[in-house]
Amino acid sequence: MNDQAQPVAAGDESHLRVRAPAPAWFHDALAAPKQSRRVEVEGCPIHYLLWPAKRTPAVAPGILFVHGGGAHAQWWSFIAPFFAGDRPVAAMDLSGMGDSGRREAYNAALRAEEIGGVLADAGLDERPVLVGHSFGGYMSMVFGRKYGDALSAAVIVDSPIRRPDEDTARRRRRMGGVKVSYPEFEAAVRRFRLVPEQPCDNAYIVEHIARHSIMAAEDGEGWVWKFHPAAMGAKRFDEPFAEHLAHMACRRALIRGEHSALLTPEVAAHMASLMGPDAPVITVPGAHHHVMLDQPLAFVAALRALLAAWQT
Repeated sequence: MNDQAQPVAAGDESHLRVRAPAPAWFHDALAAPKQSRRVEVEGCPIHYLLWPAKRTPAVAPGILFVHGGGAHAQWWSFIAPFFAGDRPVAAMDLSGMGDSGRREAYNAALRAEEIGGVLADAGLDERPVLVGHSFGGYMSMVFGRKYGDALSAAVIVDSPIRRPDEDTARRRRRMGGVKVSYPEFEAAVRRFRLVPEQPCDNAYIVEHIARHSIMAAEDGEGWVWKFHPAAMGAKRFDEPFAEHLAHMACRRALIRGEHSALLTPEVAAHMASLMGPDAPVITVPGAHHHVMLDQPLAFVAALRALLAAWQT
């Protein structure tokens, strides 16, 4: 049995270190000072990461990044530091995912309250910007419709909304079910896959996410994924997201991957019609659905450009 098969000692984070070759900017981003914090929302502890603004006082609205289904705040840990120069930045774990607590039942209304709770606790309540990827984009739509007047803007990242006739013809992918346990931490790392499956040339980013997607099983027998099966059932999509997007009470924009299997040019055109002519639609070249994994620096540039345009 190798070293990684041994139980991880308390306080030892060596198993989280990426082994694959990675560029300097990636290591610098992960080394940026941040805080790991929790706030209780509707009886559930919600975990988030906070990168304080380097400039004091902050001169730009804060940003909250919201992850996709079954994901967690570490999906943004190599992106968020690029924006923490003149503003505070946070990335959260929705309940039932990452290092947040579990609930008996999950719904979009609770998710919106979780977003609001993190914004307030992190000090990002001065008209912040919400950036949500995939499932996190849907939850950002819900929040933006209900509380959008408190936001500067919301950026939806590859969260597809299809025309009603097309959407009803498609089956939502279920990610729930029985939790699989792996006897060794490294075995779980090797099994990690992006959902939906896609190529990604940045193996170091995928490995980083994989290593933060695993936790010890409650019974101490092996390793399991950091999401609660009940949080990933098909009912998580039972919301009129088209209406939410169309009636968000804030500025909004859409970022999509050029090769996204979910948010095709036709879907983007439909979403643009819901948002209106003033909402930018940006396509990141060479990216699939997981835009910030495929083209992280291009994603940073696109988001920076959006923020700069909104500030003028």
